Amino acid sequence: MAMISTDKTRLSYDEAGDGPVVVFAHAGIADRRMWDHQFTNLSRTHRVIRYDQRGYGGSADHEGPIPHHEDLLDLMDALEIGAATLVGASFGGAYAVDAALAAPERVEALALVCPGMSGHRWTGEFLRESREAILAAVPPDRLATYRAGDAVVLPEDVAAMAEAQARFMVLGPDRSPEDLPLEAWDLSLLMLRELFARRWSSPANEPAWPERPAVDRLGEITVPTLVVKGLSEVAAVQEVADLYMEGIPGARSLTMPDTGHLPSVERPGELTAALAEFLDEEVSPSSTTLGRDTSRR
Repeated sequence: MAMISTDKTRLSYDEAGDGPVVVFAHAGIADRRMWDHQFTNLSRTHRVIRYDQRGYGGSADHEGPIPHHEDLLDLMDALEIGAATLVGASFGGAYAVDAALAAPERVEALALVCPGMSGHRWTGEFLRESREAILAAVPPDRLATYRAGDAVVLPEDVAAMAEAQARFMVLGPDRSPEDLPLEAWDLSLLMLRELFARRWSSPANEPAWPERPAVDRLGEITVPTLVVKGLSEVAAVQEVADLYMEGIPGARSLTMPDTGHLPSVERPGELTAALAEFLDEEVSPSSTTLGRDTSRR
């Protein structure tokens, strides 16, 4: 792991390989470790970067709203990357799309894995189901204290919340931990435990979304786009992937049966192969590097 300073923060990241640049943005329920297989294997043919978003993994804390899509572009500036393919999962997919809309010249292609979307309004059913999963894990009074940040956290609450979120998001309905490879379930729980232990004991923060969200701007995206959907995950999240397919001209889709919200962890080989094929077909063989006297304006 390396650390790099941007204009706003310090981010932890890993880098390997040479060739066209690929930057991985992790899900909101994970950290950069969710890309282990893709990072290792695609580094044979590409320059690959994965990083921890602010408030995750080895990156710095921050109080208040965080413009994650700006952090992504700032990371590219700091690493002197002019343009790259952005691979984003869940909220990381939303940040990748917002970065592409903010600076289209910086993005050569998009791969969106079970993505979120800025400006999207979740259904009442999804909100009800998610609340029920959370409230069953941690008593409401303690959860309110944790959400305020800088709390003294009980380990049993961290473990309970991690498992509840893993069952709801990673597995999806009608599946059990036995349906995942053991290493996938273990890594999912580990990332979630570390996430909640840190989030609840650190300054409170939330994403700062763009003033012009992606939900009304998908037609502006002109780069090659791959949208990945896990057919076992929550229906409301699958519907967001469908919106990208409908809204982005020429977007191609990959549907993965018996797969939840983290295909990179649950079915790593299949996702890596699909990404490799997409990159081979859609991305120029030459990577772009910024000169030291230029940067995003």
